[in-house]
Amino acid sequence: MLTVHKAPKKATNLSLNAAVLKTAKDLGMNISQTVDELLAKEVNRLYWEQWNERNKDAIAANNERIRRDGIWGAKYRTFAREPGDDQDMATDPTSA
Repeated sequence: MLTVHKAPKKATNLSLNAAVLKTAKDLGMNISQTVDELLAKEVNRLYWEQWNERNKDAIAANNERIRRDGIWGAKYRTFAREPGDDQDMATDPTSA
């Protein structure tokens, strides 16, 4: 699991577009906070994109198993029934 929030700050040097930087300062933006938030979002997005790519075979295998065997405990569900499903166990205790 990716955990990057609440980490201490570290000073760094960045090269930014001078016109964008000036306009951001003129608008009263906190450059450090803005870059930190945007970078954190991009790191999170890229982390999960790569996680999904690394785990795509396992995810596909699990989805196939569910298609083939169904979801464990589905017969005990009392919600989201489809027409033709077994009777609701809450109303028919003999269906177990």
